[in-house]
Amino acid sequence: MTKIEYTEAPASLATEAIVTGRPSRRRRDPFRKPVTSIIRHALLIAMAVLMLYPIIWMVVSSLRPNDEIFREPGIVLDSFEFSNYTDGWNALANPFGLYIWNSAVIVLGSIVGNLVSCSLAAYAFARLEFTGKRLFFGLMLLSIMLPIHVIIVPQYVLFSQLGWVNTFLPLILPKMLATDAFFVFLMVQFIRGVPRELDEAARIDGAGHPRIFLQIILPLMVPALATTAIFTFIWTWNDFFAQLIYLTRPELYTVPLGLRSFEDAQSATNYAQMFAMSVVSLVPIFLVFLFGQKFLIKGIATTGIK
Repeated sequence: MTKIEYTEAPASLATEAIVTGRPSRRRRDPFRKPVTSIIRHALLIAMAVLMLYPIIWMVVSSLRPNDEIFREPGIVLDSFEFSNYTDGWNALANPFGLYIWNSAVIVLGSIVGNLVSCSLAAYAFARLEFTGKRLFFGLMLLSIMLPIHVIIVPQYVLFSQLGWVNTFLPLILPKMLATDAFFVFLMVQFIRGVPRELDEAARIDGAGHPRIFLQIILPLMVPALATTAIFTFIWTWNDFFAQLIYLTRPELYTVPLGLRSFEDAQSATNYAQMFAMSVVSLVPIFLVFLFGQKFLIKGIATTGIK
């Protein structure tokens, strides 16, 4: 007869390691990882809903009658009032499309100004050698900490004497002079990461600084340029203070000033129409951030700004 031997299972992982001669492995619960992942995603979704609730409430309120907005704090709709959008579009002295056009003109001029001037200034700080370079670079960085409220009065006096009040020039022209030091610093950091061997190879071929900048540095700066364009768009589109100072004629109002015009101190404010136009004004920002998110993350990651 065949002799059958029975052995007992190891009492512990240490005993198993002694018996088998191999290091012990901690056995993982197969249900632990899915449960942890579900809890983590549930918390993230809850936090996202909590942060997005004001926007969701505004979108829902734009579809409610004006007298029900503050009586119904929830986000469940009993009826849809799409007329808030059509009525809000023509509720002011000028169609709301005019304010969107004015904002688009200022935003486009600001983006072009920042891309051209800041990139040129950044190339000078990163590649050129001139007297007082470190001093001027330090002063440029110090200007980042300077609040706009400190310089708004002398700027207004200057632009008023030039006759530029109630024009778009005070909002666009400063961008042509590299006044946004944050974008200059961002591009300087990016250019410093480009190997200087590329510049030296171009100089051997007879290229000067203009050709090196246009044909070598500028094509490599696409992430930094895209980041500058996205931030400039968002900050300029949402700017209220500077536009309120320089634009006083209703036909020159931008989107923030147009939304402010819905509030009337002498009559009842139609919040439904104001919320409807607020939703319309958020669409360009949402689209720019949605399609430019990849360039935004790449631009910040490659400039060393953490």
